[in-house]
Amino acid sequence: MLQLSDFQSAVLTSIFATLLVIWAMWPTKKWDPRGQFCYVTGGSSGLGLAVAKALTNKGAHVTIVARNEERLAKALAELEELRQNPNQVIRSYSYSLTDADSSKAALEVASKDHSGKHPDAVFMCAGAATPGFFVEEDANSMRKGMDNSYWIQAYTALAYTKAIVRDKTSGKLVFISSLLGYMSMLGYSTYSPGKYALRGLAETLRSELILYDCTVHIMFPGNIDTPGYAEENRTKPKVALEVDSSDKPTAPDVLATQLIYGVQRGDFHISPDMLSNIFRSSTIGATPHHNVLLDGLYAVAGWIGLPLWRQGVDSKVLKHRNEHEEYLAAKGFFKTVL
Repeated sequence: MLQLSDFQSAVLTSIFATLLVIWAMWPTKKWDPRGQFCYVTGGSSGLGLAVAKALTNKGAHVTIVARNEERLAKALAELEELRQNPNQVIRSYSYSLTDADSSKAALEVASKDHSGKHPDAVFMCAGAATPGFFVEEDANSMRKGMDNSYWIQAYTALAYTKAIVRDKTSGKLVFISSLLGYMSMLGYSTYSPGKYALRGLAETLRSELILYDCTVHIMFPGNIDTPGYAEENRTKPKVALEVDSSDKPTAPDVLATQLIYGVQRGDFHISPDMLSNIFRSSTIGATPHHNVLLDGLYAVAGWIGLPLWRQGVDSKVLKHRNEHEEYLAAKGFFKTVL
C-alpha cells in the first residue's frame, strides 16, 4: 500500500487547509446595490452619509433620514453630485427616529417615492453617545442613552420587518453596533448597553427572518472620525479619554466601504479590523463563523492578548482614583441624599 512520508503528509495537509480557507472566504453570491432602493438612517453626516455616498456611487436609489434639516440639505446636494444616472431616485427626509410612530412614518414616506415599494436594504447608521460616570447619571439620561443607542435602530427595524413580511418581499437589515457591543469600559454606561442589545436583536432576527428571506447584518466599528465623535469627546471623562486614546478613529468612507463589502459577502457580523475580529471570535457564541481556521487564530490571539489589555485598562483607571474622588467632591456628590 502506498504510504506518504511525514513531509508529504504535512504538505498535503497545508494545501488542504489553504484551499479550505480560500473556499470559506469566497462569496457564493455577491449582492449588487445597483438599482436597489437603499434606506439610510443617520444619513446626514458621519458614517451614514459615507454609506449613502458609497451606495449612490454604486448606482443605488438612496433615501437618507435624519433630524437636522440643514445638514440633510447639504448631504442631499453631495449625493446628487455622485449620481450615476438620471433615473436614480435620491431623497432626504427629516424625522426623529427615537420614536416608533415617527420611524414608521419616515419609512412609509420614503416608500411612496417608489410606488409604495419598501426598501431592498435598510442601513441603520443613526446613533449617538454621551459618555460620563455612571454615578452621575439619572433615569432620564439612562433612557436617552438607550434611545440613542438602541431604540433609534430597533424602531426602524420593527417597522421595516412588518412591512416586508406583509408585502411578502425579501430584504436586508443592516445594524451598526460598536466595538463597545463586544466589550465595554468606564464612561459608556448609557451607550454600551444599547449596543449590546443591538447584537441580541440582530442575533434573534438573523434566525427569525430566515422565514421571510430577509438577511441581517451588524457592524462593530471602533472610533469613527466624525463630528459626533468630536462632540462625544467634549463630555468624555479624562480617564476615559486616556483609555480610549489607543483606538485611533477611522475615516467614515473607509468603514462605509468595509460595511458594504461585508453585506455583499453575506457576513452576519462585520468586523472591520483585527481588533474587532479578535473580540468577535472571542465572544462568538452561536454567531456564524467567517472562516473557521482564521476565527480560531483570532480566538487564540484574544485568549492571550485580551486579559493583558484589560489589565492595562484597569491599571489606567485605578491611577485616577484620587483624582476622581476629588472631582466628585467638587461636584457636591457626597452631600447628595440618596
